Amino acid sequence: MPRTPRPAKGLPTPKQILEFIEQSGQPAGKREIARAFGLSPHEKILLKAMLKDMADEGLIDSAPGRAFHKTGGVPRVTVLRVVSIEDGQVLAIPEQWHAETPPPRLRVLEKGRKSALALNDRILARTEEAGNGFVAHPMKLLAKSAELLLGVVRAEGSRHYLTPVDKRERREFMISDLNNAEVGDLVLAEPSGRPPRVTARVDAILGDPFAPRSFSLIAIHKHGLRDVFGEDAVTEAERVAKQALGEREDLTHLPIVAIDPADARDHDDAIWASARDDGGWDAIVAIADVSFYVREGSALDKEARSRGNSVYFPDRVVPMLPEELSADICSLKAGKDRAALACHLVVGGDGALKSWRFSRARIRVAANIAYEDAQAAMNGTVGLVDPAIVEDALKPLWACWRALFVAREKRQPLDLDLPERRVMLDEKGRILSVAPRERLDAHRLVEDYMIAANVAAAKALEAKKAPVMYRIHEAPGREKLVALKDYLATFDIEFALGQVIKPQTFNHLLDRIGEHDARPEIMEQILRTQMQARYGPQNLGHFGLALGSYGHFTSPIRRYADLIVHRSLVRSYKLGEGGISDGAAAGMEKLGEHISMLERRAMEAERDTIDRYVAAFLSDRVGQLLACRISGVQPFGFFATVEGLGGDGLVPAAILGNEFFRYNEAEKALVGDDSGETFRMGQKLELKLVEANPVSGALRFELPQGKFGGQGEGPRKDRTVARGPRRGRPANIRHQGGRTGSYRR
Repeated sequence: MPRTPRPAKGLPTPKQILEFIEQSGQPAGKREIARAFGLSPHEKILLKAMLKDMADEGLIDSAPGRAFHKTGGVPRVTVLRVVSIEDGQVLAIPEQWHAETPPPRLRVLEKGRKSALALNDRILARTEEAGNGFVAHPMKLLAKSAELLLGVVRAEGSRHYLTPVDKRERREFMISDLNNAEVGDLVLAEPSGRPPRVTARVDAILGDPFAPRSFSLIAIHKHGLRDVFGEDAVTEAERVAKQALGEREDLTHLPIVAIDPADARDHDDAIWASARDDGGWDAIVAIADVSFYVREGSALDKEARSRGNSVYFPDRVVPMLPEELSADICSLKAGKDRAALACHLVVGGDGALKSWRFSRARIRVAANIAYEDAQAAMNGTVGLVDPAIVEDALKPLWACWRALFVAREKRQPLDLDLPERRVMLDEKGRILSVAPRERLDAHRLVEDYMIAANVAAAKALEAKKAPVMYRIHEAPGREKLVALKDYLATFDIEFALGQVIKPQTFNHLLDRIGEHDARPEIMEQILRTQMQARYGPQNLGHFGLALGSYGHFTSPIRRYADLIVHRSLVRSYKLGEGGISDGAAAGMEKLGEHISMLERRAMEAERDTIDRYVAAFLSDRVGQLLACRISGVQPFGFFATVEGLGGDGLVPAAILGNEFFRYNEAEKALVGDDSGETFRMGQKLELKLVEANPVSGALRFELPQGKFGGQGEGPRKDRTVARGPRRGRPANIRHQGGRTGSYRR
């Protein structure tokens, strides 16, 4: 290691530290710097403070493992990811990059490597400046993040094997290094070797895979969620949580209330309404003023940006912000003075938004109320909510909402009713029930107030020609509409492609269907026809909500997009410190792509975890008959979903009976050659549960009269099946009970 001569007395100078970091052939952390300059224990304490000062001054930044590098530069030794291979030129970017500028692209010099690098390969590399950029010299090829295997250790004789938890992975891997893991442990393992001789080395032991609280832990590791905050972010959260609220518009006299799920982990919105003399309403949607605490470029901001959103599991939350903020000072708790960014609305008697303004305010929530309790109170149940709150807060809110609801009905947003599954746990994390979450007027009320505030935020920023992070939901593309037309034709339902497609087009379609048995399947297919919602700075409208301008403003505790909107409002309307910078505004296109990807990852992690809880809930019902519905058909069998619970299980075609079942591509159905017995999409039937694996979330079914492997009495022509026109839909359509599609607010 190069060694810079130490000064005659005391610590090295900042210049000498920078020279050492630049020259170091390995990651240069505090320990390496202290060793290079021969510092005493007392001097090491002073060095820590000196390095912090240098970081605050922007001279250095930290890399993974608490190594340092020059700000704006690249660590001498770091992990890179290959992002481009063109004409033999390999380019890579640092896997972690916290600077405000875009990550640099390094030219990778592959001289001497036995095998060529591929796209998305991860490498440990030594870097150096060359001309106007950087070059990288690969030192070691690392396992891709997605290649880390999550599985359970099992033994067979003297050998150990890894059984992956991913139900799509059917292989087992012989374990080359247990690393102190024992049979039955849930572990993370790194694969090595090449097919067919791929082995696994245990990298980390996670615990008991069958403990209910492990199900979310599996998702955290499988999807690479950040569930531990860095020391800098935690320290910063503790510090900023103590800062005074400052001068704000005082709204503490208003009976403002927060209506949330009974199991809510944070409360970032509160609402109030009051009648106007002109027949309209004054309303306030007050949102936690997160931008006051989380400043752009801070340690907290870097953590929030890297997470993108909070992820909610039945037993825990992986928050976007440390609990000092998300569950305390930024959570709008009853009786506590809180900093809020308030959206003041004037709502006409017809529900139209007449005007709006934004202010930084001080609020004191009068009550935190569960949806169910608010609804019961409005239905006349006494005792759940303070009568004064019902009279002064809830009744005006409901009256104003009825006007908002009229406006909503007039614009006719997409109206799909696909229930969300709710997992109820006891105090030890054991499963009490899994059931669809009831949809109440209280839910619709809060949603409509939030939508109104989100529209106002977008329009307010547009008026100032300020940057907006829009929630974009474009109209369906022609290819998806053609697929929907073909699908509906199997029900003898016509769907014209020449018409202008609006949300009400699909609503009218559902009205025509009425209470047809296939209504749930058709709603799911309509949902799949929609484009996936995303974030971006271009206003392309929100098709599902039938809105021309729509931003996300109402949940900055749990969505980074909302925090960006808050910062833009603060700057545009001169509301104080914490506004958006020019650099951040210029980078919103890439930021939108980044947080959209993180949102999709979070939704997948949440769905996977619910599947595992469903499998665990059903594990003591193995051998029983369950009411199911066919949710996907393939040549090798069909998938079925347990009615009211969700969770998918396979019924292989080989066990359907003593005859050959032919796959009908047009109808997406399996039809018996001899009996004509048919299994098609949407068909309701009873199935025998033969396996429920909580670790993978997989279920497996058999027909009641059959045995696995095709043995048994076979299908009967008089067995009750769904009647009506033959129908089909694209295979493997499944609803896992997530939030109501991509058009959600």
